[in-house]
Amino acid sequence: MLITIFMINVVYVTLNTLRMMLTMKGYQVAAPFVAMAEVAVWVVGLGLVLDNLDNVLNIVVYSLGFGAGIYAGMKIEDKLALGHIVVTTIVPDNGWDIAEKIRGEGYGVTISQAYGREGSRYVLEILTPRSNERSLYRLIQEIESKAFIISYEPRYINGGFWTKRMKRNKKQVRNNPQADPFTEFR
Repeated sequence: MLITIFMINVVYVTLNTLRMMLTMKGYQVAAPFVAMAEVAVWVVGLGLVLDNLDNVLNIVVYSLGFGAGIYAGMKIEDKLALGHIVVTTIVPDNGWDIAEKIRGEGYGVTISQAYGREGSRYVLEILTPRSNERSLYRLIQEIESKAFIISYEPRYINGGFWTKRMKRNKKQVRNNPQADPFTEFR
């Protein structure tokens, strides 16, 4: 009974975490289906605990399953790497050379000049699928170890290099459902 309660709650909270991530990233078709499975699992798990409220161990195991489900959901979402990130990289020198090296690896880079506490700097804006995030960080560090890097997730993308490429890839996927729209970036 304890293992069942634990596993049901792990599955429930994992689904809950994934549903929230899908909702936040705008996956309007997938999120409701995950939500339906989530609620079905939750009702069963909660029913088991409520039917046996006299056993404190059931509540403890339910709580442990909740924590384990949060962890599992985060790990799965990290592996799925849904969406895109914008990586802002600030470099002291050679901004144009660094941008060209990063472009040479298939990334789109917008460069601008800025002025910081220690003088002139270059700001590189790089948009990439989250699945490429870690390899992009490594690439930047290899090219310029003094780079200041910060990343964030955009909610809306329109225009430019990326929009054209994403539309082309979406059309390829529609014509060939087995095609991966981001293979050229991996």
